[in-house]
Parts: sequence; C-alpha cells; structure tokens
Amino acid sequence: MGKNTKTTFYQKKFKMEYEQSKLNRVKRGANRATYDVDKINAILDAGFLCYVGYIYDGNPITIPMAYTRRDDKIYIHGSTANRMLLSILESGKTSITVMHLDGLVLARSGLHHSVNYRSVTLFGSLNKVEKDTEKTEILKCIVDQMVPNQWGSLRPMHQKELDRTLVLEFTIETASAKVRDTGVVDEPEDYDLPIWAGIVPIKQVAEFPISDDKLKEGVEIPKHVLDYYQQNKQ
Repeated sequence: MGKNTKTTFYQKKFKMEYEQSKLNRVKRGANRATYDVDKINAILDAGFLCYVGYIYDGNPITIPMAYTRRDDKIYIHGSTANRMLLSILESGKTSITVMHLDGLVLARSGLHHSVNYRSVTLFGSLNKVEKDTEKTEILKCIVDQMVPNQWGSLRPMHQKELDRTLVLEFTIETASAKVRDTGVVDEPEDYDLPIWAGIVPIKQVAEFPISDDKLKEGVEIPKHVLDYYQQNKQ
C-alpha cells in the first residue's frame, strides 16, 4: 500500500470534490484553484515531503516531514518526544501543505515574475496509531513512497524502534489545490519591449547512487534503486 495505492475505495465512499468553505476556499488567484479529489490526490502522490503547521508556546512553526497517503488519510511519523507531533496530537487538528515547483516564469517586469507550481493545502483531524502491525505497515508505505520497493530490502524493525516511533493519522476533512501551469502574463504595452521573457522548467532529478563507504565487500546497488535512478535521472 505504497505510492501506487490510490483512490478506488476513496472514490466510492466519498464525493469527488471538497465542499468550499471559509477555511479552504482559495481567494487569491481563484481561477487556479481546484477542489477535485482526484487532482488533489495526484499532487499528494507525486511527492513524499509535506509541511506541517503548529503552534508551540504561542509561536507559529512549520516543519517539513515525510508522509504517505492511503485513501483520505495522511500519515507522518517521528520520535515519541517530537514536540511538533505531540503538539498537533494534543490540539487534535492541523494543516498540511505539499508543493511542487515546476518552472520559473520570467516576465518583462519584476511585478509579473512568477513560478509554475502544484500545491495542496489540507485541513483535518489527528489520531495516534497504536498497533505495532499498523505502525509497521505505515512506515513501509512512507519508505516506499520515497523509493518504491525499498522496504523489502531492509532488515525488520526492532521492537525498541517501534516503541520510540510516534505515527499519526491525519484525516483529510477538507482541502484545496492551486495550480499555475501557464506562460508569462505581462502588461499589454510591455509585449513590444526588447526584453526576453519565458519559462525555465524546473524538476527534481536523481543522480547516480553513491554507495556507503562502510558497505561490506560484494554488496551491490539494488536493482530497485538503479531503476529509481533511471526513471528520475532526467
């Protein structure tokens, strides 16, 4: 149930679009907004890093975290002493954001410079995952969302590792996405200026794997890691 476990069950059980409300409605650039469940899930499934917001001692803080999605749930994990996880668990709610940068939009004026992107903001409630079997399965999903089939090459988790790991289940109650995938938008009078404008596409790429210098002799790079490199090198 890693990166390829998607929306079949979710689509049957839930409506296909999140209802707009004061909480999730996009106001700035509303024409770029979508509340479509499939589109939001596609943006979520394209990544493995999210940003989680919380309040600690009256201060707003945002922390990047690895995640995985199963149906309408997002899972994150950390140490049982992690102050962010403990804070949002105590509050019972949080907001999570995922964003992919797709291009730099270079216009003829500084005002109209922008970026092409896909972003999602999620709102929902939290529960602690208690059972070791479920925690292990979720950790497998998180690892495999980073590199497919990686978990199967690892040693089993020790009980003491599970005991020190806090896994939280975030239920998506409402959400919105915002996407910019267009070209330069300049002032009408600026199109005649002798200034270059256009898009610089941006993407995350993988470089050839670097083996740990403490590897035992004869341990080769696994096929699934090489496959990941081949699929993401350009």
